[in-house]
Amino acid sequence: MKEDGYRLNVGLIIANQEGSLLLCKRKGMNSWQFPQGGIDFAESPLEAAKRELFEEVGIQSSSTKLITSVDEWLKYDVPKKSRRKRFVDKRFKGQKQKWFLFKLIEDTKISFENDPDNEFDDYKWVSYWYPLNVIISFKEKVYSQALNKLKYSFCNEFNNVG
Repeated sequence: MKEDGYRLNVGLIIANQEGSLLLCKRKGMNSWQFPQGGIDFAESPLEAAKRELFEEVGIQSSSTKLITSVDEWLKYDVPKKSRRKRFVDKRFKGQKQKWFLFKLIEDTKISFENDPDNEFDDYKWVSYWYPLNVIISFKEKVYSQALNKLKYSFCNEFNNVG
């Protein structure tokens, strides 16, 4: 699981009841992404995913159904010029992620109030493949891998041909 230079992380793909995906805008930037966050010490990836659901976008895990997750870990490198100070201080060059697909089972208000890092300032619900058009280039491959690996389960859940 651990690998030198990579921060363990979870990526969250959250679908509403109509099958649209939650995409969040990074605060003060025109940069969109799925919610994601680090795995704390002694925390399982699923526990981290449920915690991050609440911290990043204000969704209680009881308001969701876990559809599936990607079996393997996917990773990406962050270009040196884009690495934040705390990332550099810990000698991380990228993130190694476990991806989860959740479905909202009830209407839920999206909120950024619980995020200690205050990462997002807007969100939108988008079609399944739309994020590949707007994601920052260094995350594009991981997003493509995650969406492709989760597509079958998504299509089965929403009776969609994708």
